[in-house]
Amino acid sequence: MKTAAPPPLPSPVAADDVACGLSIVMPVLDEAPAIVARLQPLQPLRRQGVELIVVDGGSADDTVALAGPLADRVVSTGRGRGHQLNVGAACARGAALLFLHADTTLPSGAITAVRQALAGGAAWGRFDVRIVDGPAGVAVVAWAMNLRSRVSGIATGDQAMFCTREAFARVGGFPDIALMEDIVLSQRLRTISRPASLRLKVETSGRRWARHGLVRTVLTMWWLRLRFRLGASPDALARAYGYTPR
Repeated sequence: MKTAAPPPLPSPVAADDVACGLSIVMPVLDEAPAIVARLQPLQPLRRQGVELIVVDGGSADDTVALAGPLADRVVSTGRGRGHQLNVGAACARGAALLFLHADTTLPSGAITAVRQALAGGAAWGRFDVRIVDGPAGVAVVAWAMNLRSRVSGIATGDQAMFCTREAFARVGGFPDIALMEDIVLSQRLRTISRPASLRLKVETSGRRWARHGLVRTVLTMWWLRLRFRLGASPDALARAYGYTPR
């Protein structure tokens, strides 16, 4: 079901909203070939009371129609991952938010682990990641990503970031930028606390590594991060990454 885009940040939530207090927000764009396969594994979680919100950024295919029966809400809005995630968070009724990319799969026990981390006092956190269906060497890349994240306290969207609703609102949510929105949110949340670095591994697609080559992709990401730290425009970085900003 389509709904109008809500305000950009979540409002307070009633204590009895969403049985297990967790909302999953998934941004999508032209994911029709894979969206059903991505949403089906989340159906047992919905039956347990987890809310699932899909936020479409203007797909030109059947993503919205296919996602409708498999989500609690499908919202249509403008393109841009940070913007889409903020819109989804504003719709969410859960006291905790989990941001899940369409090509990332949660492991068994993920929801319990998130709830335990937040109940233990963490304001936010992320999972370790395993890259699947990529070229030889992606296991080393994933290991390096997890180590870097654990040391730096910075997470990436591929690691299925989660946080309390209060912490998300407190830091102003995701920045509405074309790229690096996950890095900036991490930096904002890190002012509240270090992340809960869960050892459970989400699985994320290695399609970009397979398409562009392992070494080239890694070097490109390092170069983009360096340019971002030096003040380069996120729109310019997005174009260099192969993504056209809205």
